Amino acid sequence: MSAKQHHIQLEKGDVGRYVLLPGDPGRCEVIAKHLDNAVHVATNREYVTYTGYLDGVKVSVTSTGIGCPSAAIAVEELARVGADTFIRVGTSGGIQPGTKSGDLAIVSAAIRDEGTSSHYMPMEFPAIADLEIVTALRRAAQIKGVRYRVGITQSKDSFYGEVEPERSAVSEKLLDRWRAWEIGGAICSEMEASAIFIIASMLKVRAGGIMAMHGEGEFGSLEPLIETAILGVRELIKGDADARR
Repeated sequence: MSAKQHHIQLEKGDVGRYVLLPGDPGRCEVIAKHLDNAVHVATNREYVTYTGYLDGVKVSVTSTGIGCPSAAIAVEELARVGADTFIRVGTSGGIQPGTKSGDLAIVSAAIRDEGTSSHYMPMEFPAIADLEIVTALRRAAQIKGVRYRVGITQSKDSFYGEVEPERSAVSEKLLDRWRAWEIGGAICSEMEASAIFIIASMLKVRAGGIMAMHGEGEFGSLEPLIETAILGVRELIKGDADARR
């Protein structure tokens, strides 16, 4: 019987303990080019995986597709084959006024404005990022000299419910909730982080997220996002090695 996981088509040894999680399968190869000796490992459905090395340590990139349901499957199955540190890397909509397109959001927690995580934990349970990951990503952003914010993301189920709320039969509710997120200080809106954080908490593994935000002005290259995420992983690798000494 095959030991490969049903959806991601990976088995133990295929991935490192550190996994970057873009949503878009097309971004996996782009991110993998920042790894040493990266190779394509598997493609199945929305899940594309590359594995390479950073500072001699095995690191992988796996796409999750769009939304919490498919992201939840990715984290569940990656954890079963040995991964224990997950960083969502993607794009998001800026919430706070003054956000410039391309500013980075380092996510400390997520609003559970989606349904998937309720199948794992009651909604009263918070979706919190791992502090070591938040700290490593913040340090990486400072070293890179990029514009960034640390804060809360809104994880939602409907993309067009955010960008075209007036079309919805519950438009007033959507607009009121968006205003609440803004007043509360949430910095961005995306579609995966909360489920990733909740499942990571249950599995006793680490998860965090870094996203480029859409805001004022044109949205440029994702290279600053990717380079900062890669440096964040290097910081984690160093910190984990120091902790073992």
